[in-house]
Amino acid sequence: MICRAVRDDDINGRDFTGAEETRSESGRGDDAIFIHGFTSSSSFWAQTVFPEPAATNHRRLIAVDLLGFGDSPKPANCAYTLRDHVEAIERSLIDPLHLGSFHLVSHSMGCTIAIALAAKHPARVKSVTLVAPPYFLPCEERASQVALRRLAEKKLWPPLLFGSAVMSWYEHIGRTICFVVCKNHRFWEWLIKILTRTSGVDIVVRDLTRHTHHSAWHTMHNVICGGARAQDRNLEALAAAGVPVRVVHGDGDQVVPVECSSRHLKSKLPHAELRIIGGRDHRTVVFGREEELAQELRAFWSGCEKAGCHSVQNYRTKL
Repeated sequence: MICRAVRDDDINGRDFTGAEETRSESGRGDDAIFIHGFTSSSSFWAQTVFPEPAATNHRRLIAVDLLGFGDSPKPANCAYTLRDHVEAIERSLIDPLHLGSFHLVSHSMGCTIAIALAAKHPARVKSVTLVAPPYFLPCEERASQVALRRLAEKKLWPPLLFGSAVMSWYEHIGRTICFVVCKNHRFWEWLIKILTRTSGVDIVVRDLTRHTHHSAWHTMHNVICGGARAQDRNLEALAAAGVPVRVVHGDGDQVVPVECSSRHLKSKLPHAELRIIGGRDHRTVVFGREEELAQELRAFWSGCEKAGCHSVQNYRTKL
């Protein structure tokens, strides 16, 4: 499933959305695809890392709205499996843009999708950057049960963990909240702007209303939990292909424990570059350190490429 384009120049009516800035037509580096996490959108990357010159210099950046989130379609007849999300990215982005090679950057749940995408296209993927990846080593419990128990704990704080718990364990409550809030998101955004006397709404708050109960519920169970079953196989494929991997995690992350990266993922990808950021949580591992992250990405990408470039094009893609 794909969606219609709302690109600024609507080139050929392609199925992607874009805001493009071109500084030079020669020497462009490999494209970079950015994948957001649960109940988020392309704004997570487009309004943080994209504006930083260190990231945008010499390459095209593409931030996707995953199927069922942001401005992408939210089909009621979709199971929102890991395969559905991967194929939606292929049909809406990789094929229309004719991406021969690209880097992947992902956050939280998006890491599961990025790993699956890289495992499917190891020859095309130049590198993978995983920010706060939710991976747990298999044990006596089924992988999906471990992921559900650890990532959707019945806690009131932090808000993202509380939201995951509601969407995972309390279906009727979650459905009611989505019906009241998500279906009427324009009203709530207008009300927030009136009450706060601001011209805009925080992207995190806005993104929390840009999904349906069906898309959030099934993505939680079929990607975050169900996708855990495929993680080992996909990570092994990544390791066998020798795809460069960089892992970034905040040591104060209460949503996805830091041991997911420092212990669990590192044991599967011993050659992956790991960086633990002190004093950062699930959100501030990106927010508040945009420039630093952009510089890190640029250095990592440059080390994985053979040629330099001088073109900058930024796209935001709705799947």
